[in-house]
This record gives sequence, C-alpha cells and structure tokens, in this order.
Amino acid sequence: MRWADLLVLLPAAPYRLAAFPFAALFHHLCASGHLSLTARYIFLLAGGCLLAGTAMGSYAVLLLIPAAGSVLVLLSVSPAHAHTWVFTLQMSWQTLCHLGLSSWELDPQDARPAVALSAIMLLTQKATSLALDIHEGLVPLQLGQGLLHGALPLCSYLLYFPALLGGPLCSFSRFRAQAESRGALRRPLRAASQRCLCALALQGLRLGLAGGLAGGQGCAGLGCLPRTWAQALLLRLAYYLHWVLDEALLEVAGFGPEAGQGDLSVRDLWMLETTHRLSVFARTWNKSTSRWLRRLVFQRCPAQPLLATFAFSAWWHGLRPGQVFGFLCWAVMVEADYRIHPFLSAWATSQGVKLLYRGTTWVFTQLIVAYILVAVETESFTMLCLLWTSCNSILPLSYGLVLLLLAKKPKQN
Repeated sequence: MRWADLLVLLPAAPYRLAAFPFAALFHHLCASGHLSLTARYIFLLAGGCLLAGTAMGSYAVLLLIPAAGSVLVLLSVSPAHAHTWVFTLQMSWQTLCHLGLSSWELDPQDARPAVALSAIMLLTQKATSLALDIHEGLVPLQLGQGLLHGALPLCSYLLYFPALLGGPLCSFSRFRAQAESRGALRRPLRAASQRCLCALALQGLRLGLAGGLAGGQGCAGLGCLPRTWAQALLLRLAYYLHWVLDEALLEVAGFGPEAGQGDLSVRDLWMLETTHRLSVFARTWNKSTSRWLRRLVFQRCPAQPLLATFAFSAWWHGLRPGQVFGFLCWAVMVEADYRIHPFLSAWATSQGVKLLYRGTTWVFTQLIVAYILVAVETESFTMLCLLWTSCNSILPLSYGLVLLLLAKKPKQN
C-alpha cells in the first residue's frame, strides 16, 4: 500500500480549481448589480449541476436524485415531520450508494465514484441541517408564492457549486442572506489569497514529508510507531489542504464562513497539532461536521450520546471495517480522555511535573490520533488486522484499560 496516495487525496482538486473563475465571475456580477436574486439562485444551481456532471460523469445522477427528493419532501410534509423524512431519505440513499459502489468492480483509477460519494455526504449534511431548521421553526417555508419560487432557493442551497465538492457546513439562513446581499458583499480576494498561500505551504510540507517517507530507511510498515505517526501526519496535511482549498473557493464566490465557523484557521491548525487533550482534538477536527454531529445526534440522544455520535459518524462515512473500528475506538479514547486528565492534573502540582504531564499526554494524543486516522483510512480488512496486532495498539489498549479502572471517576467535559 502506498500511504502517500492512500486518500487519492484530492481527486476533486482540479474541478475545484476550475471553479475559481466562475466563483469570481459570480461575485463580480452580484457586486455590480447585474444579477437579480432569482438569477443568482439559478447561477449557483446551474453551476452546481454543471460541476457535478463534469466531476462525476454519470454518477452525478446519484447526487441529483436525493437532492430533488429532499426538496419535494420539505415542500410536501409538515414542519413537524420534515426532519424525520429527510433524515431517513438521505441516510438510506447514502448507505445504498456506499454499499453499492463498494461492491462493484470499479476502475481504481476512476475518481468519479469517490467524488460522488463525498458530494452525497455533504448533501446529507445540508439537507438534514435545513430540515432541522424547519422542524425547529428557524426557517419558515414560503409556500404561498408558488412551487418554483419556494423550491429554487432550496435546490440552490443543496447544490450551489462553491460548496458542492467540499467546504464547511453553512446554514440555509446564512446562505440566503449572503445570496440576497448586493453591494454589501465583502471583497474576498485578500482572504482567498491568504488561504491559497496556506495551501501552497501545506502542499510543500506534504511533498517534503512524502519524499522523506519514500526515501527513509530502517523501520517500515504498521509495526513502527514513528513511521505510523509520520504516515498519519501526511494524511492530516492532505485533509488540511483539502479544507483550505474549499474555503478559498467559498471566499472567492462571496460565501466565506464566519470567523471561527470554518474548518481550518491558523488557530485551529495550531490547536490540532499542539493539544494534549484528545477530546479537544475531536472537537477541533473538521469543526463544521463536529457541530453538525453534536446538533443532529449528541444533543438528541438520551443515552450514551458520545458513543452514539461516533457510531453515527462511522455510518455516515460508509461503514467500512476500518471506519467502524476507528470511530468506535475514537469514542472510547475520548471517554478515557475525559477521566484521565482530571486524575493526572491533580498530581501535577509543580511546574516541572506539569511540563512532564503535558508533554507526555501530547505524545500520547499524537500517537492515538495517528492510530485512529490510519485505521479509518484502511480499506482492507487484512491491513486492519495487521494494525490491530501491531505495537501501535498498545497505547489505545492502555487507554481502554485505564477507562475501566476510572469508570466511576467523574469526567471532565
């Protein structure tokens, strides 16, 4: 297995880059007042359909069907039942797509199925978020002005091209406010340029690390802790690059996230790589998805909300063996983290002991994150077994044992 290519990581990157000129054109036409509100929605929707057809080919049908179905459900059922129907539709369809595409003998060089699945997962986020807003009365539907007038903003929100292939989850209310703003649209070039420079820096680090791993001698494979950590860092850098490009495209189109609402800022990057708390890493990693999971599952689950949230995340990601194992392991590690740190911090009274405590737990957090990430990205059951039987499992097993010993201790959220 070539770990540097494990994610095939940016299969949609060329299409994102190709969308930048259209995003800039859209922003210019809006700022100059050449597009009416209806024309803006049509531009965003048509751009999304065109981008889907270009990036996914015939697999774009797998995205358009649930999008149209969700809009029909939202316009036909009562707000009290909107969330249940949309959630059932989206997750059923997404699960069928995951299982169906994984069972077919597809060309491994063809990135279109992976791009389509990623877009369907993002569609599930947007559709369920919108359904919850309607269910809770945050977004009233305007059905008295005609079916087309009511459906167009919803379709545009679910399929608007700057966020079709990636990007942090944006609420329907914010999307509509940004689409309706005219000359008030802020200038996006500075923020987008900063993110593009950050993407170049991340790509440079990623290429340097990949070259070092390819030319490295000595320990190799899943049994070597330093190499596993380096491989996981390579995957994290690819994710960071992915998120930065997504937010740059949104900035160019005028749909940039609010401060602190994106998936990756400099502060978030620093927090992810320096925190000694696994629970803090879990909340900071892919922040918009974390907030969505908290609202959709954690706050609505009466029993074991943490375990239910990570189990649902495994379902949402596709239910491959590595994903099920990785996310359930993550849930156990976070639960242990909540109890271990109050216990250890009570012993860290002097400055030297505090430094030792933070340094040691930072190393533990890095190694556990590497273990989880490699497990989640492992597609082969054989490779998952090799990971489980390697020395990388010693630390997660130790955390699990400590959780059993401290089960009656109060946890610190």
